[in-house]
Amino acid sequence: MARRQMHLVAYLKTGPTAQHTGGWRHPESTLDDILEPSRYEYIARLLEAAKFDGCFFADLFGLYDIHEGSYDAYVRRGGQISFLDPTVVLPVMAAVTRHLGLGATLSTSFHSAYHLARWLASLDVMSKGRVAWNVVTSATDLEARNAGLDELPPRELRYDRADEVLEACFALWNGWEENAFVLDKKAGVLADPSKVHYANYEGRWIKTRGPLSIPRSPQGHPVIMQAGSSDRGRAFAARWAEVIFTIQRGAQEMSEFYQDIKTRMEARGRAPGECAILPSVSVVLGETESIARERAAYLDSLINPELNRAATSSNLGADISKLKEGVTLASLQGNQGMKGSEDVLNQHMKAQGLTFVQVAENRGRGRELVGTAEMIADRLEEIFESGACDGFVVSPVNHPGMFEQFCRSVVPELQRRGLFRKEYAGRTLRENLRS
Repeated sequence: MARRQMHLVAYLKTGPTAQHTGGWRHPESTLDDILEPSRYEYIARLLEAAKFDGCFFADLFGLYDIHEGSYDAYVRRGGQISFLDPTVVLPVMAAVTRHLGLGATLSTSFHSAYHLARWLASLDVMSKGRVAWNVVTSATDLEARNAGLDELPPRELRYDRADEVLEACFALWNGWEENAFVLDKKAGVLADPSKVHYANYEGRWIKTRGPLSIPRSPQGHPVIMQAGSSDRGRAFAARWAEVIFTIQRGAQEMSEFYQDIKTRMEARGRAPGECAILPSVSVVLGETESIARERAAYLDSLINPELNRAATSSNLGADISKLKEGVTLASLQGNQGMKGSEDVLNQHMKAQGLTFVQVAENRGRGRELVGTAEMIADRLEEIFESGACDGFVVSPVNHPGMFEQFCRSVVPELQRRGLFRKEYAGRTLRENLRS
């Protein structure tokens, strides 16, 4: 019987850093190419050569200014900023690859279903069925204000709207049947109109007639990604998600999350294999364990505590500089914040006996897997074989250095153990995720 193989997806940003707030300061990090197509062509080729399932761009519809009411820390200290719209970058990457999945983060709270369906279907058709949509409902009022709203609706309502947006998008994507094109010059028939249909979708918030002008892609519709960790977010994921990106503190938390989602999927009549659950991991590699630990310590020395506090404020949707006796996090958040980030922070506080401020200021320190390629493969194999996940989202501590090291040392070790593919099995992203 063939051994179960893990899936690997890369976490990317069109900016200086990912989740490690000091990574952009590393000597091996490149900065002068952030606005250049060559940066994204290079990483796409690298990931495809290593047979990654895909990559996706985390994104924000704005610039974080929650911490102390200013974007100073993010701009000055190099936070997670999107200097480019990922939907513009993805076609550049698609043009230099044939198999790599390509994901964009787009919010259901600010865009019409027709626009979303049209953008994503166009990318999916042009890439021959390799696009994923990381569906978010957004977590900050600053994004709402950029979209002309005063504030975010409550989380429950945001997910209710998201359900309707997905329903409408699927109605639009299914409006074109396969083989609609005839392309008969002699008969003067370009396409068969009987294979094109109106959507005629109407819900509480979303209404769209259709049809799309975009024909059906080779995989039918984009792969649906999701990352919600609240109870409502998990219910949404159990209904729609084909890939779940999650951040958990350790193997026990990963396993509990995994079992919860798979149970929810079963209750909805979905097979477990229809969704890959991928926790986030970052690695620091060295020729020996001691070298790797020295490198990890150096990376941590590049972290700026102010940016860590700002990043924590951004993820929680609350300015933690205002936390004091008698002021609760919930009172500062309102409808904002990422439940997953709050859960992980609480997990670290409990496990390490640290205060809220200590965890916030030490964000990113000591959370990477550190060691030789064999040691990293051992740990990934242990987590994967325990049944806690279906693979991993690999988040760089520095770009592109960590990906280069991971692809050239960890991936071959996983392949040697039969834990990861040596060749792509399918034509589309969905086929590779289910192989």
